[in-house]
Amino acid sequence: MSGAIAYISRDTDSAQWKTVLEAGLGPIDFRTLDRLGNTDEIEIALAWKPDRGLIATFEKVKLIVSLGMGVDHLLADDKLPQGVPIVRIMDEGLVGQMSEYALYWALRHHREIDRYAESQRARLWQPLDFIDTIHRRVGVMGLGTIGQDTTRKFAALGFPTAGWSRTAKTLPGIETFHGQDGFARFLARCDILVDILPLTRDTRGILDAAAFARLPKGAYFINIARGGHVVDAALLAALDSGHLAGAALDVFHQEPLAADHPYWTHPKVRVTPHIAGATNPRTASPGVIENIKRLRAGRELINRVDPKTGY
Repeated sequence: MSGAIAYISRDTDSAQWKTVLEAGLGPIDFRTLDRLGNTDEIEIALAWKPDRGLIATFEKVKLIVSLGMGVDHLLADDKLPQGVPIVRIMDEGLVGQMSEYALYWALRHHREIDRYAESQRARLWQPLDFIDTIHRRVGVMGLGTIGQDTTRKFAALGFPTAGWSRTAKTLPGIETFHGQDGFARFLARCDILVDILPLTRDTRGILDAAAFARLPKGAYFINIARGGHVVDAALLAALDSGHLAGAALDVFHQEPLAADHPYWTHPKVRVTPHIAGATNPRTASPGVIENIKRLRAGRELINRVDPKTGY
């Protein structure tokens, strides 16, 4: 008999996950944080931000599934059982949400919508000078599934679009940069910078004072990746000095964002509560179901994570 599947998350969609998994697998022994039962019976852990050391107590666990496309929340656990494969979801619905979020804030900045909102409040009819799309350069940090989707959509709208990644990648119609050598050149041509990198040892704090200084004056920053990429003091300084025009931030070092954090009230910052992309069990489950079937059949897993690189 197959082992239990444990839903290790404080989110409220456990019932949806049980429904979609049973539709693909048949009846299952599905457990939640408040009803784990005998943890020796747990074969698979579906996890989002588990408590440190919890999964290590599942002595017979054979597969760990990240309930997000990022896995830093798992790899932060220094007690994670060694040798147990980790896979991440590939959720087309989430990918679309993330690119929509980036496009919305980029277009809002590009078309000066906030300034027109101020004019409306003042009952002032005042057209502004317009920067043509072909002169507004967009750069996307991170060229995984979400990053590639986002770059394609920006390019389709006519923005000169570039991408930066750790290793070299080639994308039709997209100027690409890679590695440390390409990072400064990439930043220098980004009028709008979108961060979609995974959070790893190498990317933590990558957006520091030097990085923001390399952006053109008046650049706009959108973060839908991880707050850990950003040195907050450096971003605030770049905004206060006028070097950056603004920032749309969906992710932060500490979540929820502390009530006294300067981002809440900064006139150039827009804050949203980590909603750029939400995992949808309906669209995320096919890959999870496939991996469970592969695990039980002894076949190679898909979307497997390399703990050394963090993705």
